[in-house]
Amino acid sequence: MSNAKAIEALQNALKCLPSVGPKTAQRMAFHLLERDRVGAEAISEALQFALNNIGHCTFCNTLSEQEICSICQSEKRSKQILCIVETPADLSAIEQVGAFEGRYFVLMGALSPLDGIGPEKLAIDRLIKCLDDTNIEEVVIATNLTAEGETTADYLYALLQDQFKHITASRLARGVPVGGELEYMDQATVAQAFRDRKKI
Repeated sequence: MSNAKAIEALQNALKCLPSVGPKTAQRMAFHLLERDRVGAEAISEALQFALNNIGHCTFCNTLSEQEICSICQSEKRSKQILCIVETPADLSAIEQVGAFEGRYFVLMGALSPLDGIGPEKLAIDRLIKCLDDTNIEEVVIATNLTAEGETTADYLYALLQDQFKHITASRLARGVPVGGELEYMDQATVAQAFRDRKKI
């Protein structure tokens, strides 16, 4: 591979990151190659290590180095309440607040018909199996208050009403602004949303 093609390949690889367009990818690539090759090597090694060692928890579907993540293994967590989130970052944001003591399920995305993301692209089948195999009494739908998150919440509520009528469904309440994403909210806001959750 020629030098030009190697740089172009690096730039194209960096463009897979969120909010990174061609210009930003170019700046990143040149910075790593010109000024921080040690940092570039560290990124390369850490990324390869993560890819080789991190999979999905067999229960909650979050990213984990173990077959069952530490949250799901904990005897201190309630097994009767399940919080459904879009991403591992959302799970992390809730955990940092310390307002929730149950267990989680991570969908790994949100429904977005315009982008071709339907239920089959998310871990809906795994969620159904999880609900079938456990004694969950309440599900907290903690998808983001974006258009995609609301669509996903509506879908999940319909699913619960259809197949799991015995399970109480609640949704995060005030404190979470419309259009907001859990990952970027302050801890007090997320904590308030959990305290004020309401039945659907």
